[in-house]
Amino acid sequence: MAMSKRPTEKQEDLWVPTEALARSPGHPFYERLNGLLAEVGFDEFVEAACQPFYAAKNGRPSVAPGVYMRMLMIGYFEGLDSERGIAWRCADSLSLRRFLGYGLSQETPDHSTLCRTRQRLPAEVHQEVFTFVLKVLAEKGLLRGETIGVDATTLEANAALRSIVRRQGGESYQDFLVRLAKESGIETPTREDLARLDRKRPKKGSNDDWKHPHDPDARITKMKDGRTHLAHKAEHAVDMDSGAVLAVTVQPATRGDTHSVLETMKAAAESVSRLEQDPVAAEQLSRNTLKEWVADKGYHSNDTVSLIQGMGLKELHQRAGSWQEALEGEVRSAAGDVREPSAHTQRARQSADETPGGADRTQLRAHSGDRGDAPHLAARAREDPQALPGARRSLQPEPGDASDPRDGNPAGPCGAPAEP
Repeated sequence: MAMSKRPTEKQEDLWVPTEALARSPGHPFYERLNGLLAEVGFDEFVEAACQPFYAAKNGRPSVAPGVYMRMLMIGYFEGLDSERGIAWRCADSLSLRRFLGYGLSQETPDHSTLCRTRQRLPAEVHQEVFTFVLKVLAEKGLLRGETIGVDATTLEANAALRSIVRRQGGESYQDFLVRLAKESGIETPTREDLARLDRKRPKKGSNDDWKHPHDPDARITKMKDGRTHLAHKAEHAVDMDSGAVLAVTVQPATRGDTHSVLETMKAAAESVSRLEQDPVAAEQLSRNTLKEWVADKGYHSNDTVSLIQGMGLKELHQRAGSWQEALEGEVRSAAGDVREPSAHTQRARQSADETPGGADRTQLRAHSGDRGDAPHLAARAREDPQALPGARRSLQPEPGDASDPRDGNPAGPCGAPAEP
């Protein structure tokens, strides 16, 4: 066979017949998911929930709410943390264009449109969609709600430490150091003088004294890699049978696991309570919902154990050195009363933290409720796309049909690059 060479220049055709355009066979996961969303009336539900936040006639037509929610799902399934990355992936992939309902001659939504839509829709709308997806999972037998795993991670905030200000007075860190230098007798301090003075100060990063002016909920925290950053704490409650995320809470990064778990348990209980109000979903749930709770040893405390036992629940904690045997991916002690969190909780945590393209920096709403990205976190799917309408299993899409840059610069407001 003779070797061909790639042409350096190519004259594009002026007219291309529609039947001559390249076609993608489609991604089986997204094809199956789109069929399920159409079957359960996903678009109609989302449009009804978003209707009060749109004008009746004024302005040009917006991006369909169903398309916006699908783009959030794509961001989760494809491991994309920035709006620019999601917009690029949707524009580049033929399979994702078909998933969104866009032809080759149509422009997909750009990152600014995605950003503005997310900012204008309140968290309550995202919560409604989150609950709707959970109901679909329960109706299809993908959610039991009996054994719940809890795990958390710290996420770096989209805020720089050098921009922090005093809680009292709003004085910047630089101005604060200059004032201290002058009080110590240095009238015109240099950068070296300020650095030397700063090194000698104890407790210079106290959250009681400092905050970020644009992200007051962020806390100065030491990350897992040893670096110090402004961060948030995201905690997930996951159904251990299927991997479906029941609740996501965002709390101060300095809050301990033994205190944050109570809010996450409450959010998971509220999610299950909403499911039990639906007759079809309630029929598929376990009769012993929220009976068992699985967490690592960092969540163990006497107060937590007493509270859980007082609620009539079974408290299960991992304890170092107590594992005796592996059983269906879960490690139990010889007494059978201790279970290690399975890979489900780790996957839910890594989806926002450690996966390629994960949320290296996050810009979150206030800590009063679940995150706005909860709809696509609820759509947990692993393993086999053919299992969607069948028995209780979980799904995960395979890699996409084209490579992407994963947008190395996490987005700030409306897709702007995050502050270094």
